[in-house]
Amino acid sequence: MPADVLTDRAVNRALLARQYLLARAPAPAGNTGWGALDMVRHLCGLQAQAPFPPYYGLLARLDGFRPEDLATLLESRKVVRIALMRSTIHLVTADDALAWRPLIQPVLDQGLASNWGKGLAGLDLDQVAARGRELTTEQPLTFAELGTALTQTFPDHPGDALAMAVRCRVPLVQVPPRAVWGKSGLAKHTPAGVWLDRPEAEPADRAAALTTLIERYLAAFGPATVQDVQTWSGLTRLREIVEPLRDRLRVFTDERGRELFDLPGSPRPDPDVPAPPRLVAEFDNLILSHDDRTRIMAADDRQQLFKQQNSFPGSVLLDGFVAGSWRVKRAKGAATLTIELFRSRVPARDRDALEAEAARMLAVTAPAATPDIRFVTAG
Repeated sequence: MPADVLTDRAVNRALLARQYLLARAPAPAGNTGWGALDMVRHLCGLQAQAPFPPYYGLLARLDGFRPEDLATLLESRKVVRIALMRSTIHLVTADDALAWRPLIQPVLDQGLASNWGKGLAGLDLDQVAARGRELTTEQPLTFAELGTALTQTFPDHPGDALAMAVRCRVPLVQVPPRAVWGKSGLAKHTPAGVWLDRPEAEPADRAAALTTLIERYLAAFGPATVQDVQTWSGLTRLREIVEPLRDRLRVFTDERGRELFDLPGSPRPDPDVPAPPRLVAEFDNLILSHDDRTRIMAADDRQQLFKQQNSFPGSVLLDGFVAGSWRVKRAKGAATLTIELFRSRVPARDRDALEAEAARMLAVTAPAATPDIRFVTAG
């Protein structure tokens, strides 16, 4: 094929390299290696609609990672949990939370209008947001608590809709102990500027800020189409930002003739480079961040992965592509990790490698439990 065409395997290997799933990032030693904060920043955050998948996401990508590494970052306010891309909760660095929330605001506005507009009809949403900010500044609140408090000021509207208006109009972060490893806590919210003791501000140049956002995405998820970037972020009309960047980006096409944009210096390994088996976290952005997911899984395997409604298990990667799912259950001093493969014929070396990955995961996340690793075949 011509040099400017990237095969599906080439795109797959480029994605895995940037996601540190071809080779894990080395643990910090001296002035080298990556820590959890470095990886959170590089990955543009981790999807975090459940409390603990980010820990597993970092474990898959970082040598030497321990859950307390991320827990410490949450408690020290260096990372936060906030509604961002696709209006879903992401765990991101404090800097990215403040810089990106204004950019993603149109996504949150659209979601609020689509899902909660009826319950908010006739309201001045600026007034709702202002009151919600006051309440959550006084003390962190759950959405149920926030909704109840807001009905005292806006009695003719449902509390859940009022709380969602504040979620979408005020950059609320979830405060610890929520999502701190080894602890439990309800999702309570306070404004990002209050929690971080830093100002919340609109970007001076929105187009320049979006350009930086897109380049960060390409560094972690490229090569990618404009539609891929829009799927990841939830934003629209990004072509008008990408088009002026042509002279500073590499432009390829995929096997179906779609334009792929990329950073010139980003890795694009040989498509035949081996991809080791990996266990990827639930809700991992590796799976969610492209319009065309064939770079990471076949259409039939996508149906298998999401066969249970409202379920998003961890993903098993074999030869770089989704080939199964995994789950962990803990009970009575034991931790059982079940790997469900989509095909019955898997080379023994791959099963051995998956078992080693599972053992590594349990040794880090459940060190006091008796490990139990099981394989089953889908269907």
